[in-house]
This record gives sequence, C-alpha cells and structure tokens, in this order.
Amino acid sequence: MNFLSRLDRVEKKNRQASGDDAGDRYESVVAIRSKARPVVTFVINRVSFGRRMELSRRAREISRKAEFLEAGGQLGDKIEAGILAQEIDAMYLGWGLVSIRGLTIDGEAATVERLLEKGPDEVTREIVEAIKAECGLSEGERKN
Repeated sequence: MNFLSRLDRVEKKNRQASGDDAGDRYESVVAIRSKARPVVTFVINRVSFGRRMELSRRAREISRKAEFLEAGGQLGDKIEAGILAQEIDAMYLGWGLVSIRGLTIDGEAATVERLLEKGPDEVTREIVEAIKAECGLSEGERKN
C-alpha cells in the first residue's frame, strides 16, 4: 500500500509539472483530411471494446456468406461474393463515419447514404479504408 501512495504522489507531481491535472485524455473519434480531396475532412469512430464487438456482430454473417461464395468456382458465386464485399464496406461506412465536412453532393451535405448512392468513389473508398485501418485490420482483412 505504501508503494501505491508514493506512486500517486509522483503521478500528481508529474501532472502538476506538465500543467495537465486532468489525467489521460481520449477522444472517441478522429478527424482525417482527405488525400483524394484535400478540402474534405471526415470524422470516424475510434475502435473501442464495445464498438469492435458491435462491428463483429454486424460483419459475421455477411463475411461467412462471402467466404463460402468466394470458395466456389462458378462465376455467379464470384460475382455474389463481390457484392457481399461491397455490402461489408457499406456496413463499415455506416458504422464508422460520424460526419463529413467540405463535401456536398448535388447541392446537399454529404451523408453516409448520399456517399453510397451518389458520392465520389475515391472519397468513399478512402473513408472505408481509414475506418478499417482504425479497427486495426490487416491488409488481407481489409480486402474483404
């Protein structure tokens, strides 16, 4: 116990010296400037335990079906697997995109739905890749 009280005193002294008495700060979202269109900034969710669990639940069934179809040798199966992969990307976009600034689509503010329906493909793909990267997915997992 004596060790813990010394540790508390050292931590308090360090916070006071740095001027940060509030402790560790964490933002649950992150803003990213688009590389495809530098005037666009999008805000995405950072992954947390609960958010990862929610995302896993959403992706589980679609991923299973896509893997099954991808393993099939028929062209129709491959096409269906491609469609499911795009559905997974749309799910990531809906799950992770909080807001987008600097982009209007047909005179209206960009939203997830507008991005999917009419938005610039390069920005939509960039946002999805950023969300997947934030989730810590490997390159192979991102391709699915």
